[in-house]
Amino acid sequence: MTTKFRGRKLAARIGSALAALALVGTGAAALAQNWGATIVESDNGHRIGNPKAKTKLVEFMSYTCSHCADFAREGDAAIKLGYLPKGDVSYEIRHLLRDPFDLTAALLTHCGDPKKFAGNHNAIMLNQDAWFEKGRKTTRAQQARWQFGSNGARRQAIASDLGFYELMENRGYSRAELDRCLTDEAKANALAEASQADVEKYGLQGTPSFVMNGTLLDGVHNWAALRPVLDKRR
Repeated sequence: MTTKFRGRKLAARIGSALAALALVGTGAAALAQNWGATIVESDNGHRIGNPKAKTKLVEFMSYTCSHCADFAREGDAAIKLGYLPKGDVSYEIRHLLRDPFDLTAALLTHCGDPKKFAGNHNAIMLNQDAWFEKGRKTTRAQQARWQFGSNGARRQAIASDLGFYELMENRGYSRAELDRCLTDEAKANALAEASQADVEKYGLQGTPSFVMNGTLLDGVHNWAALRPVLDKRR
């Protein structure tokens, strides 16, 4: 065997070994993918998880719904930790807007990079009791500011009186950034229109409601009812 031939044979072996290592590396990367950290903005909310998941779960929620706050405490973390990482389930949070407070909160949760949504959502949803209490203590003069002036000014008044500015500033936002989001009429109209379209499309009558792979889950409005439905899909 000539030296030249042996060299070619060795090069072929090295090439095969490198190719095999590349495949192993690709597999390791795939296994390391945590889909629970993947989030993108949708028309009326945000989707967390693998966009190609075989099970696509959508929650329709309202920030002024106490049952939605219960679900956020009981179900959100369970879904994100137990169902999303492997990529076979995705979870989309969409807004069913019921009042100006809902719209104000939704605009703030959408403020900035979509990757911030989950933290923004939790900051407002999990502090619902605190800002509900602030709302109960407002004066008539404060409440009047919620009903007069431009739409943006009304939302700014709500955000100020209910403590939303403080919640979001603690997340690193400036007052100027928050004001830009609160006065974004194009975004406010888009959220309102998408919410109404979802109500008409799925026949939504309350929150939280859940749609799985395009079908409304009848009678499922909390984590205790949703969990067994999800488990059947795993």
